[in-house]
Amino acid sequence: MPDKSKKVLLFSTAYLPHIGGAELAIKETTDRLPNIEFDLITAKLKRGLPDFEKIGNINVYRIGAGNKIFDKPLLPNLGFLKAISLHKKKRYDLIHGIMASQGSAAGYLFKFFYPRVPFILTLQEGDLVRNSPFDKFWQRRIIKKADAITAISGYLVEFAKRYNKKAPVHIVPNGVDPNKFQISKSKSQINSKFQNPNQKTIITVSRLVRKNGVDILIKAVKKLTTYNLQLTTLIIGEGKERKKLEKLARKLGVAEKVRFLGSIPNEKIPEHLVGADIFVRPSRSEGLGTAFLEAMAVGLPLIGTPVGGITDFLKDQETGLFCEPDNPDDLAEKINRLLTDENLRANLIKNGRKLIEKKYSWDTIAEQMRIVYEKNINRHSGI
Repeated sequence: MPDKSKKVLLFSTAYLPHIGGAELAIKETTDRLPNIEFDLITAKLKRGLPDFEKIGNINVYRIGAGNKIFDKPLLPNLGFLKAISLHKKKRYDLIHGIMASQGSAAGYLFKFFYPRVPFILTLQEGDLVRNSPFDKFWQRRIIKKADAITAISGYLVEFAKRYNKKAPVHIVPNGVDPNKFQISKSKSQINSKFQNPNQKTIITVSRLVRKNGVDILIKAVKKLTTYNLQLTTLIIGEGKERKKLEKLARKLGVAEKVRFLGSIPNEKIPEHLVGADIFVRPSRSEGLGTAFLEAMAVGLPLIGTPVGGITDFLKDQETGLFCEPDNPDDLAEKINRLLTDENLRANLIKNGRKLIEKKYSWDTIAEQMRIVYEKNINRHSGI
């Protein structure tokens, strides 16, 4: 195991307090690797954030003026210069880029100047193929430059192998803390102004962007009005499509059945999940989908689409149900089935929790990441 003298420099386009699956994975993994010293270079993105702070087991260095428009495109060059400065003082044993985006582009440039320092890349993105030509320019070069690649799903493993046929590629998924997300309360015990114990509750936790298919969920809610069900649908998350989705709900006459709760702190998510009856995300693409895993952990049956990394954990009629992409009628039928078939619900809940405990615990994932670090540090040091 690397001792405290081993130093790892992380590159991430965004980091806390900006929160997403990738940022959460960094925090949860590094907190469980106390024998490694971590530094992280990221874009500031928001005014008022400090240029440096210690978060958990990471020294965080923020680059830029706190403006999303400028900080991201400047991060490859400014982050690279910061990395050079830090390396002269600390002599890193390994660098690790999180996602093939602007942050990892700084790591890509660093690798040219220090080719003997191993470069690990983690792929988290669910919509790599939809990136702009500029993003794809960086994406492919970053992937080709990596000495080793971790990917959060089999789907992303195959994507990585398409552009880098020499680097070893490992599946290291995102995960869940089973102690935080657990089956601990019945719906009748939940005290929430958003959930009515006399109604069935559908919930999704999603960025409000096209790839997550929230528009399909709203259309399915419209279809469900023809069923004999009392339903509430909760949508947790923010994104550029929020106004468009709210307009769609009004247009379809289901605005009173769909509640947009906006962004909610991660630590508050479990209390909303445990009061619901079904988790739904009809994604058009997905790297993995940490929100699915969190819902599984608290005992919610899942409905998702057979796209991207979802197929790694969702097995139809075993750990969840598949619905057809872009098909609100099929989604409505699957929701109705889960609300009326108690035996199916019970089996999905039991199997889902078992899978979380076996494969998707953060403790397990941190150990997998430690082994990847150790192998690459030793291989490049000649051990």
